[in-house]
Parts: sequence; C-alpha cells; structure tokens
Amino acid sequence: MSQMNILLTNDDGVNALGINKLADFLKNYYNTIVVAPERERSAVSHAITLHKPLRLTNIRKESNIEIYYVNGTPSDCIKLAIDVVLDNKPDIVISGINWGLNLGTDILYSGTVSAAIEAAINGIPSMAVSLEEDADLNDKTIYIFIKNLIEETIERGLPKHTLLNVNIPKKIKNDKGIKITSLGLINYVENFTKRIDPRGKEYYWMAGKLLDNYKDEGSDIVSVKNGYISITPIHFDLTEYTLAEKLKNWNIKIN
Repeated sequence: MSQMNILLTNDDGVNALGINKLADFLKNYYNTIVVAPERERSAVSHAITLHKPLRLTNIRKESNIEIYYVNGTPSDCIKLAIDVVLDNKPDIVISGINWGLNLGTDILYSGTVSAAIEAAINGIPSMAVSLEEDADLNDKTIYIFIKNLIEETIERGLPKHTLLNVNIPKKIKNDKGIKITSLGLINYVENFTKRIDPRGKEYYWMAGKLLDNYKDEGSDIVSVKNGYISITPIHFDLTEYTLAEKLKNWNIKIN
C-alpha cells in the first residue's frame, strides 16, 4: 500500500496542528496531498464558493508530501484537489484530524464532515476524523489507529455514497476500544446571548448550552462520552423511503 495516494483536508485551516501531524505521519507510508482552507472555516457545512475567484497556493513540496491552501471552504478544497491538483482521483480522502468532536446532528453544520461527503459524492472512499478537545496530539496511538482504519477501508471498500464519521475521545477509558455507532440527537438550550453595543443597539452572540439528556447507548454521543472511539457509517441520501411510499396514497391536489 506504499503507493496509495491520500488526500487530506479539514475545516480548521492549513496551519492546524491536527492535519499537519497526520500528514507528517502518513507521508511515511503513502503519497500524501493536503489541500486545506487558508484559515479556519468551521461550521460552514457544505458551502461552496460561487461569487469570488478561488486561489490555490502550494506551500510545501517534498518526497511523498505536498501541501496547498485554498481561499475557500472545505468542499471547495475537495473539488479543486480532484479537478486541478491531482492527475487521478485519490485512493481515499481523510478530512481531519479535526480539533473538537463532530457528533450526532452536529454533523449537519460541520465543514469537516461535509468535505468527506464531497469526496463520497465523487465516488471516493472517505472519512471524517475528529478528536476531542484537550486530547494529546502527540499520542502516536491516534495515528496508528487512523492508518489501520485507512488500510481496512481500502481493502474492504465502502458502499456507494457512504463515508465514515470517526470521533476519538481524549481519553480512551480502560482501553475500551471501538464502537460502531449511529448518529445521536444533539439539542442545545439558551442558543443566543443578547448584548448591547456602545450605541445602545441590541446584538446577539450564538452560544448554546448542550442539553445532556441523551441516553441511547448505541449512539456516537454516548459511546464517546463513555470512552470509546466511535465509527458511524453515514449515507447522504436523506430520503425517507417508507414515508415516500405512503405519500403516494395521499390525496394531494394541485388546485
């Protein structure tokens, strides 16, 4: 597998520690290409850039590793990497390592997960990898696990339009290991903080306090909380097929 081409991106930006440490580890085994946003683009979801030119800048080119940055979103990075940087599609795309977990319904806002989705749209095996804040990025176990998952994914393959969402806790309690999970449901309360500016006008900061009442043991949320690495297969076909069949029998009129 030494000749595999691996594409890395993220939403923390090209200078983020997670993506650089992962790239420096993987270049010892694979041809590693990084195409990442020039700055942090967290919570941009699947946004793409339509109303300004995109610029692609190479900042590092050595044996087995190239690093580029783009003045766009994580999804832009995947599109440019496939269409401009690479001669052929990569064998796999890794979005991460993201600093902070991407669990449950929060993935709908995540630039990290959306980059992996963009790769899956283009028929490339992909995964989003996120690490709980305050974890030790010098822990080699993290990178060995990711490499093992890469090789297993390439060997076994993923279904069409499917990706893996991987979340790693800062401390794996009692060597519990890995759980295959489903997406949990994340709810917040007190989403906005009201403030007054120097001119006496109201403005709001999005804040939000996590409502910690989710108990589904099979979910990614509970599994990571209990010290497991969570791997959740995600399919971006959002169709609810059971309801679609029922809708055919509804008496829906045009006029």
